[in-house]
Amino acid sequence: MPRIIAATLLAMLAIFSLPARAASVQVAVAANMTAPMQKIAAGFAAATGHRTVVSLGSTGKFYAQIRNGAPFEVLLAADDETPARLEREGFGVRGSRFTYATGRLALWSADAGALDAQADVLRQPPTGKMAIADPRVAPYGAAALQVLTKMGVLTDWQSHLVQGENIGQAYQFVASGNARLGFVALSQVTTEGRIARGSAWLVPQDLHTPLKQDALLLPRGESNPAARALLDYLRSDAARAVLRGYGYGF
Repeated sequence: MPRIIAATLLAMLAIFSLPARAASVQVAVAANMTAPMQKIAAGFAAATGHRTVVSLGSTGKFYAQIRNGAPFEVLLAADDETPARLEREGFGVRGSRFTYATGRLALWSADAGALDAQADVLRQPPTGKMAIADPRVAPYGAAALQVLTKMGVLTDWQSHLVQGENIGQAYQFVASGNARLGFVALSQVTTEGRIARGSAWLVPQDLHTPLKQDALLLPRGESNPAARALLDYLRSDAARAVLRGYGYGF
């Protein structure tokens, strides 16, 4: 009889532990995080058993969706203002917000000879199109406009700008040849510290507002252990090593 009871207890413990091991978390992720998030999600699953269900898009659109009841449990934004605003307005769990990375902006071309270390092409008469993310909803797009304004070349390039819905679409415009140049996230064009294709100018950070990217636990994820575990994992050495490899700072 004791053996039967012990076996029954072990079976029950196994059953009750399954949800914790197999839990999933719905995450709204800024498009600049597309590549690193794939690796982070894989590492998170290996370390915890939890699964991430990732939706990629612009931070501004996620803001509207979260306010309208979208079933996200965690937000990984491309700025720090949007998560702070959601927290103030009651759409984020107070005290859960933190900066998980600081992004870098790059001007990129698929042409290996298009850009030099000073981005002299910006001061020359414009040729071809320049892609940026929609500055109304994408922090990297807003940063791109700040750069062009501070350099005094926005007026020259204004009629040559094409806007992507998010930084992912801006990248695709350049990668496909529909735009000669584009302001993108450094993480989209670099791997382990090297430009993977074409040429790029790493934008000096004093030309735009710092791209501090904050994470926020949303009310739907407050009781989900996988959501809290993901936020903890983003602070880990393993996650930071991935982010560092894509050009992010902290």
